[in-house]
Amino acid sequence: MNPAPTHDERPEDRLGRRMHDLRISVMDRCNFRCTYCMPVETYGEAYRFLRREERLDFAEIERICRQAASLGVEKLRLTGGEPLLRPDLAVLVGMLRGIDGIRDIALTTNGVLLPEQADTLRAAGLDRVTVSLDALDEVVFARLSGGHGSVRQVLRGIDAALAAGLPTKINMVVQRGINDSEVLPLLERFRFTPVSVRFIEFMDVGNRNKWNIDAVVPSRELRDRVAARWPVSPLPARYGGEVASRFRFDDGAGEIGFISSVSDPFCGGCTRARLSSEGKLYTCLFATEGTDLRRVLRDEAANDEALREMLRSVWLRRGDRYSEERALVPAHGDVQPKIEMHYIGG
Repeated sequence: MNPAPTHDERPEDRLGRRMHDLRISVMDRCNFRCTYCMPVETYGEAYRFLRREERLDFAEIERICRQAASLGVEKLRLTGGEPLLRPDLAVLVGMLRGIDGIRDIALTTNGVLLPEQADTLRAAGLDRVTVSLDALDEVVFARLSGGHGSVRQVLRGIDAALAAGLPTKINMVVQRGINDSEVLPLLERFRFTPVSVRFIEFMDVGNRNKWNIDAVVPSRELRDRVAARWPVSPLPARYGGEVASRFRFDDGAGEIGFISSVSDPFCGGCTRARLSSEGKLYTCLFATEGTDLRRVLRDEAANDEALREMLRSVWLRRGDRYSEERALVPAHGDVQPKIEMHYIGG
């Protein structure tokens, strides 16, 4: 078991940021075809996803996380694709729960499979869940999900997570003229419940989501819309690098959050690394290339110290601040192909 890292052992990147969070894509497949992530015209029946042997197995994921924890990582998030498509995911959660230094294990999901798995995941040690829900209106929802799943199924998943004792948030990606009319109805549905709703500005992740700045609804505009209906007040950040700006309803109906990667980038406080299903490490959601850790994991001559040193050296070289540099991207878009969101999670 690795001892907890001292202050001096935690590597800083070139901008002085320490690694604190690791997001792990356990599955590149998904049972939805959301237009901003896996549009059906690209990810149809002929699309080739990873074969089972190409994905990291649970022991390999645990090994990476153990070494990451020795460098200061305290929070893990399991993502996809849709992570609940990965068989026996609760087994992995239990393995990660046993790593010294890991304080928080979260899951991001579309929620459809939660009714069958929420209790098992909670028992294995999962701390909390974030469910993606972009509309309550079934027609709007179907347009965004590629016709897969339903609002009713997602709501059942949220109920199952809450019944299992899992603190639950909702993430809504807001696009002007597509689902921005759903913001207030979604808040109306979850006010006075334990569920916090977070609104995410439509981002230029990957290469296939047809991103356009005109489709972005800035968080400030959304806050004004919400406040005109229900007054809100800002809440202080709970920890350094928190990505959501949080607000509470003045009438005591709970809290909401805004993630403003486009209008108010937060790169300066970013402490996150991302691991793909096949074992590539990325230091930015908008990365163009990653570092192959699977090669080290499957090299019989390489030990844990070699893996730890690779993680450390990648972080020391890190200088990513894409969202802050977005304004410098030519009007026709970034010429560098970025990694797709389903591949490394959100």
